[in-house]
Amino acid sequence: MPLALLALAIGAFGIGTTEFVIMGLLPQVAGDFGVSIPTAGLLVTGYALGVVIGAPLLTVLGTKVSRKRMLMVLMGLFIAGNLLSAVAPVFAVMLIGRVVASLAHGAFFGIGSVVAAELVAPQKKAGAIAMMFTGLTVANVVGVPLGTLIGQQIGWRVTFAIVAGLGVIGLAGIVKLVPEVPRPEGVHLRHELAAFKNAQVLLAMAMTVLGFGGVFAAITYIAPMMTHVAGFADGSVTWLLVLFGLGMVGGNLIGGKFADRALMPMLYVSLGALAVVLALFTLTAHNKIAAAVTIALIGALGFATVPPLQKRVLDQAHGAPTLASAVNIGAFNLGNALSAWLGGMVIAAGFGYTAPNWVGAVLAAAALLLALLSAALERRSTRTGAALTSDAPAMPEPARH
Repeated sequence: MPLALLALAIGAFGIGTTEFVIMGLLPQVAGDFGVSIPTAGLLVTGYALGVVIGAPLLTVLGTKVSRKRMLMVLMGLFIAGNLLSAVAPVFAVMLIGRVVASLAHGAFFGIGSVVAAELVAPQKKAGAIAMMFTGLTVANVVGVPLGTLIGQQIGWRVTFAIVAGLGVIGLAGIVKLVPEVPRPEGVHLRHELAAFKNAQVLLAMAMTVLGFGGVFAAITYIAPMMTHVAGFADGSVTWLLVLFGLGMVGGNLIGGKFADRALMPMLYVSLGALAVVLALFTLTAHNKIAAAVTIALIGALGFATVPPLQKRVLDQAHGAPTLASAVNIGAFNLGNALSAWLGGMVIAAGFGYTAPNWVGAVLAAAALLLALLSAALERRSTRTGAALTSDAPAMPEPARH
């Protein structure tokens, strides 16, 4: 794997830390600003919606800029947003800071996925994408637990200041290691937009929204669920997030490996198992050991879907994949926003802290149904194409002299 993938992984590490660290700090942030847990959950929803908006917007604005330079601009935006969150005097300002940081997220992973895929041979594309996303998953093993611990012991503002520093390191890595990848000739915005006429691209994005949304329905409220239901101490949330992160790392690498061999079967297995595990979490959340094992499984199964879904979009949007790739990253976060909002609703309605797990199970099951539909449509299209080819009249043989 090229060294440039390390630079992309470093940037992903910083972004992954700021995205997920808020989960373990929701009680502290809510208490500091005097808001409820569901209201503090808007920091998750707002970030996710910012990714959804920023992914296509910044990708389109960057169509005239080299991919390396655009990655540098995005990391600068990420740094500014986290600094604003760190010094926010009121909840609304922190929410704005989260949105500013999130605007860079989708375009970074979208453009980064394209760059990563172009740096390797065709049969290694999913593995290269997974390598970049390893930064995101490792953030949940190292960055998020440390950030949570620092936030609980010293203050959540210090955590976001450190995250801004991670952004500076990521920016330096991009400047130093990522090559100037030339933009393909003859590809314009209209070519990028044409990818969205492909039903398979849209189905893959819908799978992304529902499948990864299932993960966030449960994980957004992991801190109050584990402290109020399972009986863990506040400090234990850090180690539970480590387990979630370890699961993410393993699932991401496995997903990347098998997506290059059997993409759709990989999606069937991971989405089906995710739906089952999320449903079981409503029961296992009442036992410390069972809850810890379940959290690791959710991380593994959730992130096993990331490389195959991202590669599915790149494959179906071949020729002009940059915007579709970025929008699919937005789709991951649209799922995050949807599930965090739904999870907050069921908690606020009085169904308890385990109720979001049922929301997640339903979302993951719906994603599995879409995967099966996508494969069925693809098989029918292949058969139709083969039939048309076989029915085509044979070309007359040239006259012999």
